[in-house]
Order: sequence, then C-alpha cells, then structure tokens
Amino acid sequence: MALQVKSFGSMSEAAAVLASDRTARFMSGGTLLMRAINEGDTSISMLVRSTDAAYRQIGVESARIEIGAGARMVDILANRDLAFLHPAARIVGGPAVRAMATVGGNLFAAAPYGDLATALLALDAIVNVQGAYGGAQQVPIDQFLQGRDRATGLVTSVMVPRPASPDAFRFRKVSRVKPKGVSVLSIAAHLPLAGGRLSNVRIAYGAMAPTPIRARAVERALEGRSLDAAGIAPALAAATEGTNPATDALATAWYRREVLPVHLRRLLLGEKG
Repeated sequence: MALQVKSFGSMSEAAAVLASDRTARFMSGGTLLMRAINEGDTSISMLVRSTDAAYRQIGVESARIEIGAGARMVDILANRDLAFLHPAARIVGGPAVRAMATVGGNLFAAAPYGDLATALLALDAIVNVQGAYGGAQQVPIDQFLQGRDRATGLVTSVMVPRPASPDAFRFRKVSRVKPKGVSVLSIAAHLPLAGGRLSNVRIAYGAMAPTPIRARAVERALEGRSLDAAGIAPALAAATEGTNPATDALATAWYRREVLPVHLRRLLLGEKG
C-alpha cells in the first residue's frame, strides 16, 4: 500500500481528514510515527500535516502559557517563560530528537516514553482539541491521557498554569543511559506551600503504567504536611499504590516499584542523584 502525505493550511482541515480516514495519522515531529512506519506498520496509509503557524506558537500570559502542539523540545528550551519545563524537555532523547519531537506527539507516546506528558500532568494542563467540523474542546490532561487511544480530532495546543513558585515544580527521570536514555521511570511534582504546609499537591509518574498517571495516594498523604523527612514519610509508604508498570528491556515491574520510593524521596527533599 502506497503511503500518501497531505498538507493543509489550517488545523481544522487536517482534523476533518483525520476524522474521515481511520488509516490517517497526523504527522508532527515524527520521532515515533516514522519509526513505526519504517518498522512496517501497515495500518497507516496517509500522513496528514498542517502548515498553520499557530500550531507551533507559544503564547505567554501572566498566569498561564499556551504551547502549540507542534512546538518542539528545542522551542521549549529556548523560551525563558517555560524554564520550569526545561528539565523535562532537556532529557527527551538526544539533540536530533529534541529538534523534532513535539509537545503534541509526546502526549501520545507510550510508556516508557512520554516524559514531557508526565510533567504536564503534574501541572494540571488543559489539552485543546480541534474537532472535525470546526468545534474546539478543552480536555483536562488526566482525562485526555486516559482516553487518548480513542481520541478523535487534532490536538492543537496545551494550556499550562505557571507553577506557584520556581521551586514548587520538580522533575526527575531515572534511566540506565545518561543523559538521553529511555526512562526506567520519571516523576513530576507540583508542591505549592501555604504557611509552610503543602497544599493542592500534584504528583505524576511516567513509565509506571501504560500512560502517565497521577499518584493520588501520594497526593493525599502529602496534603497539609511539611516538606521534610517526617512530613513525607506517609507519602513514601503509599508511593506504589495505583501503579501498573511493565517489564521490558529496561527494567522489570518489580524493579520499578522497588526504586520508585527512593527517587520520590529524593525529589521531594530536593536531593540530587
């Protein structure tokens, strides 16, 4: 079967084609999609592209930032307003991958990929989706990730709230090959403090389930606690609740569960290594 490539000037036109042809896939950075095609995936007969400039734009407001789904990791790293996302964007592959890999593509990356999506989940991002007939929808990222395999329409951008403070957002990736190895696991945490106590905590894991997941038991255990060894102890005890990691060439499910509390502790206490 010949592979067709079609380009459209607007995202709504691209969304309409995707909705009408189940064998069509949207082509953004292509870091995962092209690998699938090169490995012989015959379920794809058409690649759809959009030349709409808005697809790659980054819009900055005081309380939130809108990142176009076509923005690449290098675009995030070049933007000072997105400094809180730099640790997550910096560890997505090597330089060549970061020059191509996009925000939208990362949302669909299966475990153990999807490090940026894990960071966005901990930030309560909103995913903007363009429907087939011009309608737009805003979907909370946790809801989007849970249903992404059934998603219709085209992801156009992601709305990201600014962290409460520069130190309130933290990200850690654990890999066997540094600096660009695939994740054994990743952890993102938004840790706002009010009067010295944690409030509205968000913790997200990558590579601990088929998609990035919220660590809700950990969040509940941290709420109202102090950010010190005694304060985080209940959260560490609940670290693996709700996880469903895979066994793959990188690590066994057992190993991922074993090391998760160790790295969660280091992240929460701001330790290196």
